[in-house]
Amino acid sequence: MTWNVVITDNNFQSDEPERRVLENAGFRLVRYRCRTTGELIEAGRDADAVLVQYAGITGEVMQAWPKCQIIVRYGIGYDNVDIRAAERLGIQVCNVSAYCLDEVADHTAALILASLRKLLPFHESVTRGEWDVERIARPMRSFSCTTVGLVGFGRIGRNVCRRLKPFGFGILVYDPYLTPGAEKEFGAVRAETLDTLLAASDVVSLHLPLGPETRRLIDERAIRKMKRNAVLVNTSRGGLVDTVALAKALREGTIAYAALDVFEEEPLPPDHPLRSCGNVLFTPHAAYYSDESTVRLQTQAAEEIVRWFRGEPPASPVNRPPNPRR
Repeated sequence: MTWNVVITDNNFQSDEPERRVLENAGFRLVRYRCRTTGELIEAGRDADAVLVQYAGITGEVMQAWPKCQIIVRYGIGYDNVDIRAAERLGIQVCNVSAYCLDEVADHTAALILASLRKLLPFHESVTRGEWDVERIARPMRSFSCTTVGLVGFGRIGRNVCRRLKPFGFGILVYDPYLTPGAEKEFGAVRAETLDTLLAASDVVSLHLPLGPETRRLIDERAIRKMKRNAVLVNTSRGGLVDTVALAKALREGTIAYAALDVFEEEPLPPDHPLRSCGNVLFTPHAAYYSDESTVRLQTQAAEEIVRWFRGEPPASPVNRPPNPRR
């Protein structure tokens, strides 16, 4: 039997890594560039398995995919897939949880270092023909006098901690699911509440999944708990931050700076108030990227599908349907 696999959408230049894995295992692969619900429904109508990147996979969409047994989301986050609906329909959902741990940690550390050393403002000043260090630099604390607060201390948060410790930063972590004392292995200090971390940190960096409990975790109230010279860094999920409230805080000087790789709406709309703030460093959801990581992502996503149809347990399940279609 030949199983049909559909790619609903992705931004990769080639589907050769997936094709190599799937076609060698006897699967048929078709790639689409779906943008609407109607296009998604039509693309997956005869699919036994679906690979998805950014498209919104709702219950309505999945209801129209009667043969679909498994959906694999390219990446770590999976908030664009209605997990509960998939569970009710017997569809297994998986992510690719470990393909870019180093890349995201590297990108986060780079944003933190660039923000604290004000590399972009210095660059823009020199480009304007200026040569005035102190006017741009003040205030700028030594790294040894700077506390970085990590909200979420899973694999990426821990990798960020490892990268920053040699610079002399104090590391404060908040993670309600962290085993007591686990932070000590990394030379970090545990904050008992998020508010404690926000009030004590010079940099607040987010490393947690997006869900009902964490959506807009950093809202106007949370931002007002932060220091006026604080930097907010987000390489996790855009929906963790109320970006309109953040823009207002940056304009008013409630906090000093932000470095953002992810946004509530992507691409960032041309008229979004963040664009006119000035005291923001943007990257275009690029933290995951290296030439090697994209190949790992595509390959591992395809391997998860092969594993499923061989009757093996998935490597990275995000739900466990009580009555799977398999």
